[in-house]
Amino acid sequence: MDMATPFIDRRNTSPHADLQNHAGYARLFRRGELTVGLILPLETHPRTPHPTMAGHLRMAQLAEQAGVAALWARDIPFYDPHYGDSGQIFEPLVYLGQLAAATRRITLGTAGVVLPMREPLLLAKQLNSLDQLSGGRIVIGMSSGDRPSEYPFFGIDFDSRGERFRDVYQVFRSISEQDYPRFASPRFGQADGSLTLLPKPVHGKVPTFAVGRSQQTLDWIAAHMDGYMGFVPEPAQLKPFAREWQHAVESNARIEHGDTVDADGNDNLVKPLAFGGFLYLHPQPDFAFQRIRGGFAIGSHALRAFLEQARDAGIMHVALNLKVTPRSYLEILDSLQRDVLPHFAPHE
Repeated sequence: MDMATPFIDRRNTSPHADLQNHAGYARLFRRGELTVGLILPLETHPRTPHPTMAGHLRMAQLAEQAGVAALWARDIPFYDPHYGDSGQIFEPLVYLGQLAAATRRITLGTAGVVLPMREPLLLAKQLNSLDQLSGGRIVIGMSSGDRPSEYPFFGIDFDSRGERFRDVYQVFRSISEQDYPRFASPRFGQADGSLTLLPKPVHGKVPTFAVGRSQQTLDWIAAHMDGYMGFVPEPAQLKPFAREWQHAVESNARIEHGDTVDADGNDNLVKPLAFGGFLYLHPQPDFAFQRIRGGFAIGSHALRAFLEQARDAGIMHVALNLKVTPRSYLEILDSLQRDVLPHFAPHE
């Protein structure tokens, strides 16, 4: 056996319900439509790396009421002054647990949990528990991490993060979804089928997304994960961005199934595409798209038009981080609720 790749016994995998039955996934993704999510914290702090996190639970409730489809937590274990950003400060999975208790319907996810730094057996226990406690609202974005300074703290070689990502992911899926799994991993032990993990996810699996390429090929992501979230494209690049992903999904569908429809009649060509990044919501509503570091600046009217263009290209979700906008979050949320969110409502 090649110990660079984990062995997973797929024979005892429990059958999965269609992901459209998963509350968190179905709220976000529907072919030909687009929804809008917000990256935490729900607070603007353009001149300081650290949010106050004051009133954060109430703001999450207001976002849900306004028609925001999802809240996305980032995974930043340590503050690195070189990057100047500490995310929402709280550990993302612990924080999502509190948000699940404070909200009712909104999808809760990560954008994304840094997979090479996670132990997959405990991660499966955490995410399955979150999925159960939230009523099936968890959608997990996974990344390989982009901050080399963090890796020595974990005793992990930064250059091995792509291979480690695949190893963690395969073991996580096996432990999370299978009854009495069998596997052997070069890093994370082995299972002989004598033990099983409880709880299992509400609908058989917790949906997973690659956030960025995660040191993988797009073909690998299309073959193994439930969707892909990339960086904000320029308006002229929306269609090429979507075409590249769709080509990877179609190629994998034909390799796996020999056709674009499987034996149960499910369309294998539907795997969601999303993008995310910083948004400077300009006070002039018609201010056109302009690239900024880590995202884009745009006015609320122009944002609606840009998102309509993204939807028509085949993009199903956008995740926006409003940290860099020098206005109060309530003012920004009001602007989005007035000019943008009614046109991209979550799928109830």
